Amino acid sequence: MSTYDALTDLPLAIESYRLDRLESAVSSNFTRVTTIVRLQGAGEEGVGEDVTYAAELHPPPADLPLAGETTLDGFSKLLDGLQLFVSAPRMDAFANYRRWAFESAALDLALRQAGRSLAEAIGLEPRPVRFVVSKRIDSLEQLRRLLERYPGTRLKLDPTSDWTDDFAAELAATGAVDVVDLKGRYHGTSVDQPPDPALYERVARTFPDAWIEDPALTPETDGVLEPYRDRITWDAPIHSVADVEALPFAPRTLNVKPSRFGQLRELFAFYDYCADRRIGLYGGGQFELGPGRGQIQALASLFNPDSPNDVAPGGYNETEPPDGLEVSPLEPALAPTGFRRNPA
Repeated sequence: MSTYDALTDLPLAIESYRLDRLESAVSSNFTRVTTIVRLQGAGEEGVGEDVTYAAELHPPPADLPLAGETTLDGFSKLLDGLQLFVSAPRMDAFANYRRWAFESAALDLALRQAGRSLAEAIGLEPRPVRFVVSKRIDSLEQLRRLLERYPGTRLKLDPTSDWTDDFAAELAATGAVDVVDLKGRYHGTSVDQPPDPALYERVARTFPDAWIEDPALTPETDGVLEPYRDRITWDAPIHSVADVEALPFAPRTLNVKPSRFGQLRELFAFYDYCADRRIGLYGGGQFELGPGRGQIQALASLFNPDSPNDVAPGGYNETEPPDGLEVSPLEPALAPTGFRRNPA
């Protein structure tokens, strides 16, 4: 039985839904906006989070015909025929992000109505989650302050073309870098990093034990990275099993961002596919502001707890993280029913 087959027939009763906007000023030119989707029925509520990055596309429509009694899979099929955006999104990925909000809320609600946890439903034991803190580092001082306040923190860094040999060496000397994200598969975003053979060589050489994520493979960069293919991982291109099969070479490990898959069926098929082929996974996030963060932490605790998961508590995303944040590894802390994590 596939993982999704264990969930497909869960009964689901929806009476109404509500949308709550969240926002956080991340920098002078970027305010992160997400929407909590709250599905309600039979005295329970299921939550999901829409992580669409365009603030003007929030919230989703408030008049979708979601009420009724069905199954978890039946609800997914209902969504196939609905328009989840008031105006068309400028990026195809946004459709999956919104779909994920409704499907994850439906999973949470169905499990709560059944009095079961996700771990129980799919027969997996939640375990403590190792995590990394993802940063685009502007200064070593910023990084040192983080490591002094939270010793033992592991890092996922975004190299840029202005990294010098000396700067990269100083970062490597911290011994804290597990992943370097080249952002080469992003286009039309604020974090795009064009292919740069010199940067790729510098990063691969200076961080010999780090995973190398999302290079843009050109004749020049592919030649530079060919000796390091066993450390190359992918994130942005991965939305389905078909995307894994379309990669230029078989991966040893991949970044799994649940919202990229949109549908629960696609996500759990991906988990099963990677397990069957012994492809390692580490979780990734989308700058969630609400319950979506706990949900990706819950999935990491079930499917890939011992890898460099980019699922750190949201406070680490702040320029100066506050005191008292949970440290790695995170205790699973899964709620006794539903698809949630109850943080400390």
